[in-house]
Amino acid sequence: MRIFRLIRIARVAYLYGLDSLVLDHELEPSFRARMLFAAQRLLFWRDLAAPRAVRLRLALEELGPIFVKFGQLLSTRRDLLPLDIADELAKLQDRVPPFSSDLAIAELEKAYGRPVDQVFAQFDREPVASASVAQVHFAVLHEKDGGREVAVKILRPGIQPIIEHDIALLQVAASLLETLWADGRRLKPREVVGEFDKYLHYELDLMREAANCSQLRRNFADSNLLILPEVYWDWCSRSVMVMERMHGTTISQVDTLREKGVDIPRLARAGVEIFFTQVFRDGFFHADMHPGNIFVTTEGPRKGCYIALDFGIVGTLSDIDKNYLAQNFLAFFQRDYKRVAEVHIESGWAPKGTRVDEFEAAIRSVCEPFFDRPLKEISLGRVLLRLFQTSRQLNVEVQPQLVLLQKTLLNIEGLGRDLDPELDLWKTALPYLERWMSEQLGWLALENNVKREATNWAKLLPALPRLVHQALTATATPAPNPELENLAAEMRGLRHLLWLALAVATVALSFAVLQ
Repeated sequence: MRIFRLIRIARVAYLYGLDSLVLDHELEPSFRARMLFAAQRLLFWRDLAAPRAVRLRLALEELGPIFVKFGQLLSTRRDLLPLDIADELAKLQDRVPPFSSDLAIAELEKAYGRPVDQVFAQFDREPVASASVAQVHFAVLHEKDGGREVAVKILRPGIQPIIEHDIALLQVAASLLETLWADGRRLKPREVVGEFDKYLHYELDLMREAANCSQLRRNFADSNLLILPEVYWDWCSRSVMVMERMHGTTISQVDTLREKGVDIPRLARAGVEIFFTQVFRDGFFHADMHPGNIFVTTEGPRKGCYIALDFGIVGTLSDIDKNYLAQNFLAFFQRDYKRVAEVHIESGWAPKGTRVDEFEAAIRSVCEPFFDRPLKEISLGRVLLRLFQTSRQLNVEVQPQLVLLQKTLLNIEGLGRDLDPELDLWKTALPYLERWMSEQLGWLALENNVKREATNWAKLLPALPRLVHQALTATATPAPNPELENLAAEMRGLRHLLWLALAVATVALSFAVLQ
């Protein structure tokens, strides 16, 4: 079975001229000669008039939904792909015919162990959305369960074996690419396939998606900018997710939103604020923000609020990541390229021995041209992309979570400027970045850190006298034999702990005096 699928993939790749993507680059000499011979003999069978990126997109669409999703992931790796290919792959849409209503009901009854009419008072047999991994139906709960309108997301039956099969083929293709293409290792195809495998398996667990939704909803519980559906956990499982049904207009219908009285420029600015709040306040962001997943309320007291849907892919950032991003953005805005280089090196992502001045010069060469245009025309996503590309040239490893962030930022920028072409992203984002940095550095940051570490300090301070005694004893005790040498080593460790405790006490006392 797998061999026939592999033959079909090879046939589609040839018909769309994907071999030219490889032949345009340096190959192992003997393999290149064989490829050129085969291509010359069979060239008349195909039409290669379309650009290479278009042909790649069409080939992935013909190969099926799993390859479409792989192409979508590839479009996020702009640090690795040529921009023409990345831009074209971003047009891929994960749209497949829905599976039958009978299959959907069978999946629900399998998950709940009882007939669907005992679970839902009403269940719409026609799906409202269908993708490669799951589809969504509307339903209504029974009165005893609140009688609420819900959206029911159901995993596509039999999808797991299909995914495992196609992932195995992609892994084979990635290995061949690394072996036969001299530039293949730089593109890290096996790493990209592994990343795709991970995200795809995340989407196969709807309990994980429900947890993502619940976390985002909790983060924005008091927000007047973003609404997220409530998850009804009693009806959720790995193959079924039940959540509040949301009513709104898709973000792409700008004319309809304007007709219904939504303030479009305000909506564009709110989208930027939501993104930076998720990134810098929470370190937890929705990473699949295409127009099909974003709606806007057009009625009621929360008119003009965003509604987010589909939480299969989220990104997370550590405090180090957030600090790295904020300092990069601010340093770029101030044209402090030396600081941009220092941030990369301080983060530990640049190789040991990287010279700051060389890194600074490389970053200046790619970033300075941005300032020949008005600030509102500068793309933050493009800035981050160029920084990643420059870093790659200097053998700096770009972290996967930052690639996901860059892809999301490009989506947000595109949406914002579709809504309001005059949107000045820097003017909107800069105050937020500066405020966040002030909260991370200075007295406010010290106060927050003191509060966070107070429990640990409370344990250390009472132990200071004992630690001092142990440290002094260890210093005065001779070490005539190996056992005592080991004891002395332990005591020296305690001395380090003592100095740490004394430093902590000093900071705590200083803070108390300042209060």
